[in-house]
Amino acid sequence: MENIPLEKFVIVGAEDAEAERIARPRVSYLQDAWRRFRENRLALLALVLLAILTILVIFGPKASGYAFEEIDKTARNLAPCAEHWFGTDKLGRDLFARVCQGGRVSLLIGLVGALVTSVIGCIYGGISAYFGGVVDNVMMRIVEIIISVPYLIVVILLSVVLQSKSIFTLILAMTLTGWCGIARLVRGQMLQLKGQEFVTAARALGVSPFRIVTRHMIPNSLSVVLVSITFDVPGYIFAEAFLSYIGLGIQPPNTSWGALAAMAQNTFTFYPYQMFFPALMIAVTMLSFTLLGDGLRDALDPRLRK
Repeated sequence: MENIPLEKFVIVGAEDAEAERIARPRVSYLQDAWRRFRENRLALLALVLLAILTILVIFGPKASGYAFEEIDKTARNLAPCAEHWFGTDKLGRDLFARVCQGGRVSLLIGLVGALVTSVIGCIYGGISAYFGGVVDNVMMRIVEIIISVPYLIVVILLSVVLQSKSIFTLILAMTLTGWCGIARLVRGQMLQLKGQEFVTAARALGVSPFRIVTRHMIPNSLSVVLVSITFDVPGYIFAEAFLSYIGLGIQPPNTSWGALAAMAQNTFTFYPYQMFFPALMIAVTMLSFTLLGDGLRDALDPRLRK
C-alpha cells in the first residue's frame, strides 16, 4: 500500500474554538418556562385580563361612589348612565358596585375551592401512586365512594347541620367531594411517570425518593394539575351560581356574579343589562382561565424544552 503523507489529512468538525462554546445561556426550569410563556400572546392577554378583573373587584366598589348594599328608591331599574355605569336593579342599587362586590365572592370561591381541592388531590393521589398495591386499591375505592355522592346533597346537609349559608359553608361543601377528580388524575400521571426511563435511571444512581418526586415527577405532572385548576375555577363559579339560583348560595345583602344573574332572569326581557354585565364577567373569567391554563401547560411541560 502506498504511504500517504500526514499533511494530506485535515481534521474536520472538531475545531478547538467551537469545543467550549455554549449553545445557549444556562437557565433554570422556571426561567425557561417564563420565556416560553411570554411567547404565547393569548396566554399573556388572558393574564392581563385577569389582572384587570382583580383590580376591578378590589377597587371597583369605591370607584363607583356607591355602596353595593345602598338602596335608592328613586333610581330603580335605571339604564347605564354617567351616574350609574352599569345601571341599577329593581331596588335602586348600583350594579357596578354590586358586580365588583360579586366578583370578590365569585373569584374567592373559585380560587380557594380550586386550590384546596388541588392540594388535597395531589397529596392523596401521590401517596396512592407511590405506595401502590393494597394501599392504592383501598384509597381508590374510597375515592370512588366519595365521588359518587352529589355535592348538592352535601351542601344541603352542611347548611342544615351548620345552620349557615356563608362562603365558608359553600367552599367546604364543594371541596369535600371536589378533590376526588384531581386525585385520580394525579395518581394516573404518577403511575405513568414511575415507569419512565429517567425515573429508573435516577433510582439506579441512588437519588433519594424525595428528590425524584420533587425534581422529576412533580415538574412532569405540574402542567396537568395547572390545567385542572384553570378548569376548576370557572366550574366552582358556575356551581355557586346554581346554588344561588335554588336559594342555597350567597344570601342578601351580599352577592356574587351567579346571584346577580339569577336575580336578573326575572326581568331579563325588560332590563337585559342587569343580566349582561354579570354574565359577561363570568364569560371573560372562564375564557381567561382557559387560555392561561393552555399557556401554562405548554410553558411548564419539561418535554417541550428546547
